[in-house]
Amino acid sequence: MLFRSTAIMNQPLAYVNPQAKSASNVVIEPFVSMDKNVIIDEGTWIGSNVTIMEGARIGKNCKIFPGAVISAIPQDLKFAGEETIVKIGNNVVIRAFATVNRGTKASYETVVGDNTLLMAYVHIAHDCVVGNNVIIANAAMLAGHVIVDDWAIIGGMVPIHQFCHIGTHSIIGGGSGVSKDVPPYTKAAREPLSYVGVNSIGLRRRGFSTQVINKIQDIYRIIYLKGYNVSQAVEIIEAKVEATPERDEILSFIANSSRGIMKGYSRMRDK
Repeated sequence: MLFRSTAIMNQPLAYVNPQAKSASNVVIEPFVSMDKNVIIDEGTWIGSNVTIMEGARIGKNCKIFPGAVISAIPQDLKFAGEETIVKIGNNVVIRAFATVNRGTKASYETVVGDNTLLMAYVHIAHDCVVGNNVIIANAAMLAGHVIVDDWAIIGGMVPIHQFCHIGTHSIIGGGSGVSKDVPPYTKAAREPLSYVGVNSIGLRRRGFSTQVINKIQDIYRIIYLKGYNVSQAVEIIEAKVEATPERDEILSFIANSSRGIMKGYSRMRDK
């Protein structure tokens, strides 16, 4: 890919630092502000009033809508000016006023994967890793070091606590506060955040067979509906459930959970 200095582009109403680089067919609308040490790949559109700060790496065919701020320094008070970046993948859509902050020395980068949609007012904090084909709805807020695996969907106005892990193909209902890890293939909602089922509709849309979905549901019945604690459920699953990629993904997620997985739903009873 041939990059050029964007300083030679005819954008009289945009400020583009001479050290910023972009592919020849990148479109930069009026009133954009672009700092040094920025690289933008081919086919990307930068809407008016977007601010792209030092350390941004933006992939191919992205669309960044007016008012978004990419690669601002972290809000982490421990940040000491270290050189860090934001990596935006290919075919990413970032809607109006979303913010994606740079990493810290913990990982030196914040990452947003390919084919991901960040809706208006979404905030992605320092050192987050957002996977491919993820949808994060309006005004959801990710604190630092959050990991969101591929194909996850996060509803609007969802705050996610730092260091949480959101599993692949999971979906979180709008307005739900997330302070625990959300296992793969699940639906999460309510307050406090609870397991409310398997994301069977999403899995069918992505080509999972009924047989595979049923096996996933059987695993989560053991974890959440049989009255076992997590350690007991894991032992039973390892001993009695046939090994499959989905089973192994769930067990690996639980084994590596640093904050613990979300609880099962329990109905409040009158005493």
